[in-house]
Amino acid sequence: MGVINVTPDSFSDGGRWFDTTAAVKHGLELVAEGADLVDVGGESTRPGATRVDEAEELRRVIPVVRGLASEGVTVSVDTMRASVAEQSLAAGAALVNDVSGGLADPAMIPVVADSGAPFVVMHWRGFLQGGNVQGTYDDVVAEVVAELHGRVEAVLAGGIAPDRIVVDPGLGFSKEAEHDLILLAHLDRLLALGHPVLVAASRKRFLGRVLAGPQAAPPPARERDAATAAVSAIAAHNGAWAVRVHEVRATADAVRVARAVEGARAGGNAPGADRPEGAR
Repeated sequence: MGVINVTPDSFSDGGRWFDTTAAVKHGLELVAEGADLVDVGGESTRPGATRVDEAEELRRVIPVVRGLASEGVTVSVDTMRASVAEQSLAAGAALVNDVSGGLADPAMIPVVADSGAPFVVMHWRGFLQGGNVQGTYDDVVAEVVAELHGRVEAVLAGGIAPDRIVVDPGLGFSKEAEHDLILLAHLDRLLALGHPVLVAASRKRFLGRVLAGPQAAPPPARERDAATAAVSAIAAHNGAWAVRVHEVRATADAVRVARAVEGARAGGNAPGADRPEGAR
């Protein structure tokens, strides 16, 4: 899953793809580099970011979704607003990626259920204005799994079919670096929920902490792509359905190597990861 931030303030690449034409061109480049789908978002969810209003998010997102879909790209829309999801699906998006798992907008689940689109349910403990809120855990794996399970049950009760649900542990959202690493080390517990798992580790703070060590300053976000590729290969090897990344080529190569090793272990070609119907 390649990332396009149609925002001026993303932690990673804010402003680079703010223009519709540049964003569509970049999305096509991501596909050429190996992205199976492209995730388009018009609102930064970095810690401390302020929300944009609905009209501005629509203005940013819909032309890019429409432009990419018209070129045959499988598009995911990254939004917490039901109206943006609904209009993006009408413009050709195939999947809705909501970092709040439907909690930010009560209308989200009915909209997605009516559309039949796949829905990404991320572990979320609230908006991050003012810092990394509610990031205390006694057992981060058990608590994230339990909270995701409860959210999945709510989504199912809202009418979204089981085979349309993808879960995401929410790396970096209300979590410290050690929490993110522990979750990555226990992807099997997330897979036990019975739904495909999306891992969104690209360029995040915990990778900067790992690269810098305990004393040095973390490298800038755009210097974390090799670390992202490493995490992506590990996640793919451990059963992730998809990895969400800013720089696709290195990650696509890393995942391809991981799959080849799996195939060699199995004595043949490893099958591709199953994807929910409606996405490819």
